Amino acid sequence: MTQILFVLTGARHWTLADGTQHPTGFWADEAVAPYEAFAAVGHEVVVATPGGVVPAVDEASLSADANGGQDNADRVAAGLESFTALGHPLSIEDVRIDSAGGPAGFDAVFYPGGHGPMEDLATDSDSGTLLVRTLASGRPLGVVCHGPAALLAAHTQEGANAVHGYRLTGFTNAEERMTGLADKAKWLLQDRLVEAGAHFDEGEPWAPHVVVDHNLVTGQNPASAGPVAAELIKMLG
Repeated sequence: MTQILFVLTGARHWTLADGTQHPTGFWADEAVAPYEAFAAVGHEVVVATPGGVVPAVDEASLSADANGGQDNADRVAAGLESFTALGHPLSIEDVRIDSAGGPAGFDAVFYPGGHGPMEDLATDSDSGTLLVRTLASGRPLGVVCHGPAALLAAHTQEGANAVHGYRLTGFTNAEERMTGLADKAKWLLQDRLVEAGAHFDEGEPWAPHVVVDHNLVTGQNPASAGPVAAELIKMLG
């Protein structure tokens, strides 16, 4: 059976520019929509987090406003209930590397977003190593919204950021401004990815936007999570 490794943030807050903490976690639909897409084609999803902590959902992502209405909010909540792997994650540091140089036992890796990855995955060396190995192995790697923050911890043995030269996308400065969070954040994802040497491809705010460069598939915002999963499914054949 094809196995997909979902790497989720273990953070339950993110730190604002003034030093205060704001509740966070993973963004619900960015995990649910891909999980449902993979399950529909018979792929098994396994969850990993820093330290193996049970991931928390960003409660804001369950609101009717965040989901375009209560019906969609109810659908996402029901999807979370069915995503039982969330309750017993692996530790990222326990994911082994196989003889082909990729994550042992997994055919693809997927990182959902939410502001949580900015707090922990952006500095997690185990996650960074996993990302470097997955990119080098050629196995499909999907990263959505704020999930690309994890790529900031991915460095080659020579010390360069692993995404240097890659074409990719992620949650944009414009979208941060539209949510009213740009002035509150300690740093902005788009800026940091550009500083790391990535070629950032910015689409229309809130519209699904997916960028594929070799085996790296990135999505700009929550609306892009399902399309990223569809691209990974296509790659897996």
